[in-house]
Amino acid sequence: MVAAVEAAAEQVVAQLREDCATPAARLDGVAAAMEEEMRAGLREEGGSKIKMIVSYVDNLPNGSEEGLFYALDLGGTNFRVLRVQLAGKDKRVVKRDSREVSIPPHLMSGSAAELFGFIASAVAKYVADEGVNRALDGKQRELGFTFSFPVRQTSITSGTLIKWTKAFAVDDAVGEDVVAELQMAMEKEGVDMRVAALINDTVGTLAAGSYNDEDAVIGVILGTGSNAAYVEKASDIPKLEGELPKSGKMVINTEWGNFSSSCLPITEYDQALDEESLNPGEQIFEKLISGLYLGEIVRRVLLKIATQCSIFGDVSRTKLTTHFNLRTPDISAMHHDETPDLRIVAEKLAGHLKIANTTLETRKMVVEICDIVTRRSARLAAAGIVGIMRKIGRATPGNNSRTVIAIDGGLFEHYAKFRQCLESTLAELLGEEASKSVSVKLTKDGSGLGAALIAAAHSQYAK
Repeated sequence: MVAAVEAAAEQVVAQLREDCATPAARLDGVAAAMEEEMRAGLREEGGSKIKMIVSYVDNLPNGSEEGLFYALDLGGTNFRVLRVQLAGKDKRVVKRDSREVSIPPHLMSGSAAELFGFIASAVAKYVADEGVNRALDGKQRELGFTFSFPVRQTSITSGTLIKWTKAFAVDDAVGEDVVAELQMAMEKEGVDMRVAALINDTVGTLAAGSYNDEDAVIGVILGTGSNAAYVEKASDIPKLEGELPKSGKMVINTEWGNFSSSCLPITEYDQALDEESLNPGEQIFEKLISGLYLGEIVRRVLLKIATQCSIFGDVSRTKLTTHFNLRTPDISAMHHDETPDLRIVAEKLAGHLKIANTTLETRKMVVEICDIVTRRSARLAAAGIVGIMRKIGRATPGNNSRTVIAIDGGLFEHYAKFRQCLESTLAELLGEEASKSVSVKLTKDGSGLGAALIAAAHSQYAK
């Protein structure tokens, strides 16, 4: 009886292992498909599954920036206002501080004037609290604005809101220029501050990476969600209208989360998760690799095992059917469990899923499932990065320029096995020689510090 139960469970795991397999040849196909989609997205608007948004950031910070700059980071129910004092090549960031403010729920579905008025009043208070600031030296204050909602940008200082996400429903702001709304609200509050740049957090991560190391050309977010931005030659962007920037470069926000391809290893669990999601058929790549989904995929695998055998006891007494109650930090804790009896795995199963009295063999199987799902995620993220590198001719025969990849996000920062797998996969796909010139760096707070740095790089006072 026990043998039959274990065999049924092992069969589910064996099928998962096969369906999630990411041999190098398959990952090469993913990288090639990513590069192809990137080219299509640069040719024309709507030409690709990934948007390839022109950010209008044509100068990344390089460490020489000086002065006092501000940032406003709006991406959820809280926003942050930051102040950063920069002192050029030798001293770098000499001072930084920030304040977090909660947005009252009624303003998240009120009017644009009320929402931006509230934000501007918080900025005004922040500025008032600093008193007379000699670092400004009579100059107008300048701000980088990180706005983590879909916008259609037309310049570095303008972008119209396409739609709200994350519980916001300020209808009269849709189709409006969010920079103009903020600028107007700040003027009403008597704040003399110019919005020098509108960016998203991925572009900010690249900027923060570039500030610390001028060889940073790719910025990646691997957290709850996932995205990538990189430096493209302006002449390689057919859809870019008007005069090319003097720098000859342009940062592109790929929005790679929406990438999908027949090369991707998609399982029955991914298909079901996608069908039941709020955006079926969209963000397929993100649903395979980002932190929001990994724990949920593991839960679905455990539920299938529970319906095929009695290894977890009576399903109706567990919480295996509750969506999203196993989170990525939980699977990371189980995956890294080095106690002899896998005590942490037992605690997580009991605490989150109400599964008690598991055998050591069962707990080992749970760790293996975490490993299969996480390895697939890390290897696919690495393949996406290689696709971007190939598009810009990095780590290819004859090009051994040093390439730095700036990565932010909890999945990369806190999940050690994910990070190790991503780095070893990059080396495997690039080859020993090429991978010597590639460096991956944890780069934090692109949405805050990165925004202030882009404001500095695009300052009206920049030399």
